[in-house]
Amino acid sequence: MTLTIAVANAKGGVAKTTTSLSLGAALAEQGLEVLLVDMDPHANLTISLGIRPERLESTLTDVLLRDQPLQAVRRPTAVDSLALVPSNHELSIAEGHLMVREHYLLLMREAIRGSNEHDIIILDCPPTLGTLTQNALTAADLLVIPTQPEYYSAHALRDMLNLILAIRNRHNPRLRYRILLTMLDNRNRIHRSLAKQIRTAFREAAFESEIEVDTRLRESPIFGLPIQQYAPQSRAAEQYRQLASELRQYTNEFHRSHSTAA
Repeated sequence: MTLTIAVANAKGGVAKTTTSLSLGAALAEQGLEVLLVDMDPHANLTISLGIRPERLESTLTDVLLRDQPLQAVRRPTAVDSLALVPSNHELSIAEGHLMVREHYLLLMREAIRGSNEHDIIILDCPPTLGTLTQNALTAADLLVIPTQPEYYSAHALRDMLNLILAIRNRHNPRLRYRILLTMLDNRNRIHRSLAKQIRTAFREAAFESEIEVDTRLRESPIFGLPIQQYAPQSRAAEQYRQLASELRQYTNEFHRSHSTAA
């Protein structure tokens, strides 16, 4: 059974796209079939894999507005076992039209139900709480919230938690979440203090893995490669591998619980 993961935070600049790409590549490296879905009209995930959005003939917009299956618009990438459903600026136009469709918050869920060829699907969300992010959370089994240990990023968690409650009440009672500390600078006293506060507040809802600041992560999109291919021995590559291993433990529990329920 496919596990669907949304990567979202209402605040920008907290490594959502970096986490979607790096985590997806790490999971593929560990032998899983992974599909990345770029749900951000800025198309940073698409660009990070060396694909030019303006040249695309089919994108996520075709899935959400024209009922195309995910398989029809997915593309292979330079990474084995890692595929992509790309996006471009048309997605911002599409978002404005989604609400006229019946059950518009269920569109992504229905599209995923028709795709059983991947072990994990990762939805990279825009830095908003609008229709696209709500579609992703309605479809997801797990929400990963990348959170920088700084005041504004930690404060934005409140908005995310409110949205999680709303989505659970309306469409997706099974939605679970985990917080991932990103862009952590352990030399910074404030970072260390806020990271400790977040872990104390959220306990088991925070991943043990954490992602520290690494300039290689900023360089890798220039070459259209995830960190595991661009700098395989880097600290960031290893930390995302650790996160992938931790997530696989969650995946095993997910499959066991669904097998029991069946």
